[in-house]
Amino acid sequence: MGGQYRITGDKYPRMRRPRRRGKLVVLTVASVAVLGVGGWGTLQLIDVFTGGGDSASAAGTKAACGIGAKPSASPAGAAEPVPRPGTITVNVLNATTRGGLAQKTADELKKRGFRIGEVANAPATFDKKVKGTGVLLGPAAALDTALPVLGTQLAGAERRTDPARKGAALDLIIGDAFRGLTAKAAADKALTALANPEPAAASKNC
Repeated sequence: MGGQYRITGDKYPRMRRPRRRGKLVVLTVASVAVLGVGGWGTLQLIDVFTGGGDSASAAGTKAACGIGAKPSASPAGAAEPVPRPGTITVNVLNATTRGGLAQKTADELKKRGFRIGEVANAPATFDKKVKGTGVLLGPAAALDTALPVLGTQLAGAERRTDPARKGAALDLIIGDAFRGLTAKAAADKALTALANPEPAAASKNC
């Protein structure tokens, strides 16, 4: 070649294209980031409109409710076991003007498994002053134990406790409206229900 531009020596200049790799890498990373953010946002919108999060929460709540609904085998503070009739001593006292009621009632209670103590007329505090079927009297400790058991044998009888009373024996004081003890079948049914109360129903409103 001649002219103004002349190549000298044994090396020729290399023609190179402008470097664009850096720009391509930056564009690629930016595109991936945009697509990722867009996809995540789409999933969030799908959950909002389909209620996916609420379903999981509801499932967790139902599971928790199912666990809480199970009755405890031995609940804390459980009531004392109901005493058996054979462990309860009953004094049968007649507060009416009808003779022989105390002994007849005592004999029937004995047949039903109760232990019989004193059989006599009622003291002046109650004599001819009990208008209902009767009064069941015992110490304060018997309020929720022995008194309910004796109460199954004379439905409608008034129950009283005396804090100053000594011993564990109970008094069955016969009143003017007394016509006999509760029928044995009904008394046995009431006694069974007292000894085996039905568990409280589990709440469904979690």
